[in-house]
Amino acid sequence: MAVTQQDGASAGQPAPRKNNAKMIFAISIGNALEWFDLAVYGFLAATIAKLFFPAVNEFYSLMLTFATFGVAFVMRPLGAVVLGAYADRVGRKKALSLSIWMMMLGTFAIAVAPTFTQAGVLGSIMVVLARLAQGFSAGGEFGSATAFLAELNPKKRGFYASWQFASQGLVTLLASAFGVYLNSGLTPEQLESWGWRLPFFFGLLIGPVAIYIRRQMHESEEFAAVAKQGDTSSLGQTVVAERQKLLLSFGLVILLTVTSYTLLFLPSYAVRQLHLEPVYGFTGTLLMGCIQLLMTPIFGALSDRIGRTPTMLAASLIIAVGIIPGFAYLDSHVSVLAFHILLGALALALTGYSGPLAALMSELFPTRSRGAGLSMSYSFAVTIFGGFAPFIIAWMINATGSNLAPAIYLAFGSALSFITVIYIRRLGLR
Repeated sequence: MAVTQQDGASAGQPAPRKNNAKMIFAISIGNALEWFDLAVYGFLAATIAKLFFPAVNEFYSLMLTFATFGVAFVMRPLGAVVLGAYADRVGRKKALSLSIWMMMLGTFAIAVAPTFTQAGVLGSIMVVLARLAQGFSAGGEFGSATAFLAELNPKKRGFYASWQFASQGLVTLLASAFGVYLNSGLTPEQLESWGWRLPFFFGLLIGPVAIYIRRQMHESEEFAAVAKQGDTSSLGQTVVAERQKLLLSFGLVILLTVTSYTLLFLPSYAVRQLHLEPVYGFTGTLLMGCIQLLMTPIFGALSDRIGRTPTMLAASLIIAVGIIPGFAYLDSHVSVLAFHILLGALALALTGYSGPLAALMSELFPTRSRGAGLSMSYSFAVTIFGGFAPFIIAWMINATGSNLAPAIYLAFGSALSFITVIYIRRLGLR
């Protein structure tokens, strides 16, 4: 095996802890790229619907786009199984590099895809295949990245692992900033002609930077020690030995994924249901991204002091109880200010939950099976509850005529995760 030297450590050895800040940056920038490409697709759903999935009316066109958004999540469990097991067998670094290459391939395909007008159904098929590749990539990214961050410093696991979700806040910032620019700086004709491609080309530009940085990474101390002893688990062993913990980790993710992917629907919700200008839908999600980026590490660090579950219980209960009244008030008092206040409050509550979440999930699994355990539990939860959230919510609103559909879905997901956290406490796992 070829060995390279970086800051006095070999590629097969753990990185010194003084390099932890560099490792956080390496994970975060690659993680941000992975989720940026997914978020942009959701934020540009209305435009993509017109260009690639024209239908007899606007609603059916949008539903086709949301279905295409969701179909990528069907591939996530497969990506989680393959890349998660790969990470436990050969290392987090190699798995992370592979996932980012696959994401870039899917992003490139979408960026250059011909529209329905230009190439008929060929362009639509190209987008669907690209989404499948992105879904496979993202399925393995979470487990490898989270395991790596959680293993950097066990004494500060909450703080380090929280950057998994803080970096997703950076994604929301970037994607929302593009949404603001595209909807305020371009005419509708410019947006549909070429403007919608800009975020995807931006993702391609930062991709090589992320790949280069990740090539300089070293395995965590925990994994390096386990790999040296040859104490790694096969996929089958992980499923059999950790089945209860897989279910618990699955339950923990529900609230996060329901909230995160409902967020992608909100720009369309602000326009279609609240009749606000498109730019305000994106400024609302921009606010959420700022709060997520700033507050998630704070709650993660707090969990190192007081434990993982206290803020998670409080946050999930607040969302479960308060989200429906909040949306009801917004529906009866529609304004930009009310919309932003609701999203800001939701973001703050979510960070109280997501800050300790990655550390708690990581601590459920032993090091030898952590990559596969995290990837599988997260990806199955995201596939079932998150990927089709925009599709489900849009269908619920159309079927019921009620603008409270997003709140009902959020309350349901919050209740399930609240019960899971209580069960974990009663088992004494944390």
